[in-house]
Amino acid sequence: MNDKPYLIPAEPAQFEEEIKKSVFITYLTHTPSIEAAKAFVDQIKAKHADARHNCWGFVAGRPEDSMKWGFSDDGEPSGTAGKPILAQLSGSGVGEITAVVTRYSGGIKLGTGGLVKAYGGGVQQALKLLQTIEKKITTKLRLTLDYGFMPIAQSIMPQFGAIEVEAEYSDQVVLVVEIELREVSAFTQAIINKSGAKAIVTPLDGQ
Repeated sequence: MNDKPYLIPAEPAQFEEEIKKSVFITYLTHTPSIEAAKAFVDQIKAKHADARHNCWGFVAGRPEDSMKWGFSDDGEPSGTAGKPILAQLSGSGVGEITAVVTRYSGGIKLGTGGLVKAYGGGVQQALKLLQTIEKKITTKLRLTLDYGFMPIAQSIMPQFGAIEVEAEYSDQVVLVVEIELREVSAFTQAIINKSGAKAIVTPLDGQ
């Protein structure tokens, strides 16, 4: 499993332009799955049911995970819409993103080169407007420790960005912490070393 953080859209973005009397409206939004991506496409298609074309592309997972890519020309000549849309998305380094470009045709033909430029260019412009946030890949760990070790554990946690989610106090303290996957082994090692191997760290999700 890849544990590196990646960028995802923080909020939707929209860009509109007119090219030779055709109006192109580009919508970008955060879609964490293929199902969410397809639902967003359907939503825009319903909103612009009167448009000639609603072409789309999505990167529905990590930016580099091509198993979760998809696109459609929606009636435009093959290769002129979906592929240029997807090329912009996959080149942006942003994951979990869907683009739908709606075209209201003005009766003037743009030609294949013109279409590629219009669809790809719309997404490129919308990406410039897009606000992104970093998605961290996290997991949960259970820490079982003695009361005396608690202050030390609490001083180690911030060094690895670990956040206490739950705490249970009985004979010992049981903490549930959320932590980035890539920090787990170093954090576990630090807790074990500092506690003289008395503290027990176990994965919570069976990961």
